[in-house]
Amino acid sequence: MKCICVYFSGIGFGLIVNLPHRALNVAGITATLSWLVYYAIINTWGGLGAANFFGGLTIGLVSVIIAHLKKMPSILFDVPGLVPLVPGGQAYNTIKNFAMGNYQVAFNYLSEVVWIAGSIALGFIVAELINKIRIKIKYATRLRNR
Repeated sequence: MKCICVYFSGIGFGLIVNLPHRALNVAGITATLSWLVYYAIINTWGGLGAANFFGGLTIGLVSVIIAHLKKMPSILFDVPGLVPLVPGGQAYNTIKNFAMGNYQVAFNYLSEVVWIAGSIALGFIVAELINKIRIKIKYATRLRNR
């Protein structure tokens, strides 16, 4: 049931940001794959940073592969894939506790938001590095085979 909801959240966000209709299904699949990686890691290792890092890495790698196959920009699949990983609840609790004057609790939530966002961003950076290395190896192999 959770996978179905995540899939539809990716599609729903794709509709909100006006994705082309031929990209909606793949955007939902990208969101589901990233969330499955996140869910598997959070339930085995228990690390919030590692789960979000590998979720972001999955989004980055899958979106590049799908973008190449569909001949579309990878950002179309990145954004909806992020929806299940975004720390919206923690961000809400941060603002709520700041407004209520619970500064210690608010800073705890804020550190969690920063940790999650940084982990996702680092996952994207590593995915981009992997893609650049793959392209360089492919180019070097072509040159060697000539």
